Amino acid sequence: MAKAGTEQADQEDLDSLTDRLVHLHRALYAEARQALLIVLQARDAAGKDSLIKKVFGPLDPQGFAVHAFRQPTADELERDYLWRVHLRVPPKGAIAVFNRSHYEDVLPVRVYGLVPAAEWGRRYDQINAFERHLTENGVTILKIFLDISKEEQRKQLLERIDDPEKQWKFRPGDLDDRDRWEDFTAAYEELLRRCDTAWAPWHVIPGDDRKRRNHAVARLVVATLERMSPRLPDPDPSIQAHRARLS
Repeated sequence: MAKAGTEQADQEDLDSLTDRLVHLHRALYAEARQALLIVLQARDAAGKDSLIKKVFGPLDPQGFAVHAFRQPTADELERDYLWRVHLRVPPKGAIAVFNRSHYEDVLPVRVYGLVPAAEWGRRYDQINAFERHLTENGVTILKIFLDISKEEQRKQLLERIDDPEKQWKFRPGDLDDRDRWEDFTAAYEELLRRCDTAWAPWHVIPGDDRKRRNHAVARLVVATLERMSPRLPDPDPSIQAHRARLS
């Protein structure tokens, strides 16, 4: 009974955070003076999709978007690696979540040797400069790394293989990445160290317990929006004159 009571209290707490998030998002959209970009990075099967549904599901889609950055298209490869990312930065009044992001260009690109080391090595400073440019132009950046254990990843990948409704999410490449666990660990550690800046710091959230993870992310997003302090526009006194037309 105590466990059920705790679970109910946890859900009520998450619901309260979600309600606050909806209110702050409404003010952000109405104000239309600043934007929030949430960069979400994690290993395969860390539950990024489920987190986005649980935490951001109730937001008005008019001012909210999710962008996933997978293997670049031929058109994207003809341009600099940040081009496709800049196109998807949220406009003023909006929140966007990057489900993976420009950091893919210092992760698999590095681990699989897709570009020379000298090239991906320059990207840390380039990314820092890019993020600073965004923050100086009204975009607050919240970077979150969901840290899951190798055993938890194993459980989630097996669930994808065994559950017919989740098999579509499984790709053999996930196992290739898993075989390079230590290489990816080194890549993550370096990007967390070199791209943890005053204007766009990293937040590492333990990801094995998904309920606690959802709460932690929801609290972090709400706290960030409260610091941004969006405000609904002041009421226009002249609007009351239009009431007569609705009588």
